[in-house]
Amino acid sequence: MRPTENITLSFARQILDIGKGGLSNDDRDQLRRLILDCLGVSRVGATLSWTKSMLDWAVRFNGSGSAPVVGTSLLVAPNIAAIVNGTAAHGYELDDTHDASMSHPGAVVIPAALAVAAELESSADDTLAAIACGYEAMARIGMAAVAERVIEHGHHPTALFGVFGAAAAAGRLLGLDEHGLAQAWGHALSLTGGSMQFSDEPQGTSVKRLHAGYAAQNGVIAAEFAARNISAPARSLDGKYGFLRLYSEAPIFSELCVPAGKPLQIHLVSFKPYSCCRLFHSLIDGLREVSDDFSRKPDQIMRIDVRGPGVIFDQHMLRRPTSVMAAQYSLPFVVGATLVYGPHAYDSYRDDKLMDPAILKLADQVEGEADADIEAHYPAHMGTAVEITWADGTRRSAKVMDSRGTAANPLSTDALFAKAEGLVRDVKPQIDLNAARDVVWSDAGGRVLARLFSAA
Repeated sequence: MRPTENITLSFARQILDIGKGGLSNDDRDQLRRLILDCLGVSRVGATLSWTKSMLDWAVRFNGSGSAPVVGTSLLVAPNIAAIVNGTAAHGYELDDTHDASMSHPGAVVIPAALAVAAELESSADDTLAAIACGYEAMARIGMAAVAERVIEHGHHPTALFGVFGAAAAAGRLLGLDEHGLAQAWGHALSLTGGSMQFSDEPQGTSVKRLHAGYAAQNGVIAAEFAARNISAPARSLDGKYGFLRLYSEAPIFSELCVPAGKPLQIHLVSFKPYSCCRLFHSLIDGLREVSDDFSRKPDQIMRIDVRGPGVIFDQHMLRRPTSVMAAQYSLPFVVGATLVYGPHAYDSYRDDKLMDPAILKLADQVEGEADADIEAHYPAHMGTAVEITWADGTRRSAKVMDSRGTAANPLSTDALFAKAEGLVRDVKPQIDLNAARDVVWSDAGGRVLARLFSAA
């Protein structure tokens, strides 16, 4: 039954109220952790071939605005910075994840917010509040849509939900009221999209990297058009042909509410220590356990049995990926690469490893089966179980429900810094990450924060 009240408008009001009385110290600290993580991920993402192509494309727009482009000295209009920087942030499967919405909000919301904040020279408080608004909107819309069912029907959550989060962040900075944000979401409704077809093809997978960029750019455009009073539907989320009616079989409208006194969704975000699909992170932690911290020789493995949510085996069992993206989305390949090179070898998914015989031998030993008990806790807990049969006949198994980096098993700020430090070590031009960390934890405004991502 269609709700009688305008839930879209009510939700927009609640989103824009975030941070109006000042964010808590815990909120501010978490937002800074999210920015620090996005910085490291984006700078390494800017060195990858698909982002380099985007950087070449962006040169023509230099001078069109004040928003920095990651890894360059270009200054462009906010929507151009948003698509390029979002692509870089989502570029190597290391960006943060909101498990319950199965989406990557940092790669969408932070590039969109910083691009607009740089253009407007927004204050630190406004910039942080805008990012919090964007995360909350994107996460809650994803939960309302029931993200796991959205994926089953072939839609990619980051692209699909992200445009609403980016519009919320940009709208907060542009000073939209709840009617203006509802209008921005009305534009977002016609701009949203993102197919999972990339997960079913060994080639043509680079488009997945752009999904965060598309959402970031379209969210900025949606907010800018609303700020210019270009009309759009006011019930874009809960209307007869609104987002939840179009993309969800059984929407949970109650998720479109920001409960007073409860932690914001920024505190339920998982940081990714491993450069592969988030679904496999608990599996990697399980492999660590059954291989004695990867000290046992992988050539002694005879069989690898994996259990988990059914979506893993429906969409992620390609055994011979022929692109980096496909490798990072392939359960068999990720298992092989992890056991051969360890979980933190970010280059083990590069083109020169795709035909690595040691990886492929292990990939062929992987068998998978859906597990109803694990599925019952998915996606809030992206758990898996693994059993390895060794050449001497012994079997060792492990079950992990909350992987490293989740809210239940968090990474410290120092661990996040170490992750970023490892990522940017060989990136040119070099970045003084200690100085960048000081800036992030200062009261620097949006333009200063945005320039950390550039080569300026």
